[in-house]
Amino acid sequence: MQDIKMVDLKGQYNKIKKYIDSSIQEVIDSTAFINGDKVREFSHNLASYNNVANVVTCANGTDALQIALMALGLERGDEVIVPVHTYVATAEVIALLGLEPVFVDCLEDLYTIDVSRVEKLITERTRAIVPVHLYGQCADMERLLEIAKKYDIKVVEDTAQAIGAEYTFSDGRVMKAGTMGDIGTTSFFPSKNLGCYGDGGAMFIKDDKLAEKARMIANHGQSIKYYHDVIGCNSRLDTIQAAILDVKLRYLDDYSSARNEVANYYDRAFFGIDGVITPKRANYSSHVFHQYTLKIKSGTEKINRRDELKAFIAGKGIPSMIYYPVPLHMQKAYKKQAFGMGSFPISEMLCKEVLSLPIHTEMTEEQLGYIVAAVREFF
Repeated sequence: MQDIKMVDLKGQYNKIKKYIDSSIQEVIDSTAFINGDKVREFSHNLASYNNVANVVTCANGTDALQIALMALGLERGDEVIVPVHTYVATAEVIALLGLEPVFVDCLEDLYTIDVSRVEKLITERTRAIVPVHLYGQCADMERLLEIAKKYDIKVVEDTAQAIGAEYTFSDGRVMKAGTMGDIGTTSFFPSKNLGCYGDGGAMFIKDDKLAEKARMIANHGQSIKYYHDVIGCNSRLDTIQAAILDVKLRYLDDYSSARNEVANYYDRAFFGIDGVITPKRANYSSHVFHQYTLKIKSGTEKINRRDELKAFIAGKGIPSMIYYPVPLHMQKAYKKQAFGMGSFPISEMLCKEVLSLPIHTEMTEEQLGYIVAAVREFF
């Protein structure tokens, strides 16, 4: 049996090697390494895939979040509501821009932002909400958009873990993750469902004028070279990464299907094990399973069964990850928010219970059987 990895990028590459290599060679032959044709082609194809008017590419997913907030014209001191159970980048860009992150707890079963808690956090300084489509499925966007419309608040979707997921509204409309709010952002970090071989990011924007502003910001604030209309930054998706992504985009739905097959296998295998809770699927969103995240109940404060399980399977050569071990309000960088332990009980509990198992497009039944047997042996 091959070694088990959280993500098997080499195995995935080998299956499409000739297409990847050919696409990279085209860029090298053209020597258009910055803003080459492949960047425009990929942007167009990704916009078509998402059924959105504009895709604005940039250097990474964190830049995408920052540029989105800059494009929306938020000013120092404005408040932005953000879930406390997420990767630090979501709140990091808010703080970097001099904005105030306002944390909100998440749902115990779906892990995404608890929309029922959002409205009570809105003040006269609230300007935006950043829902995170965590682990591969969408937050409850219909309810969130209703709140945003009521208070004239902007919505920036963090779609780094859920590209390709679909949200179904109560009227039957179906929209892709990242295309429902004012701006959607994503990351092309190598381990993402649509990942490049370096760094990269993008924004999904319906409004043409807003998209043009985001492009300007990402390009030193200029639309014409040497004429700078707004304060910007230097954030580009290089042409080789765009060429790689354009090939992999053709397989994205297949990758999502493969991940769902792995998730379904796990679901069946872990059903009925006391203390193990498998991921719940939202009835309004499909799931693309960027992560397959279990909850491991301990039953006692003195024993953390999650940590014990992680160590046990590691001893058998099985990797796992904790996304995330410390909630944002307990991070040293955000202590100034003056939230102590107990402020966000659901997120604090999840940080002690969640464990993500290997899930990727190249997993074999032999590997899955081995992982399942190890987990079952522990319990």
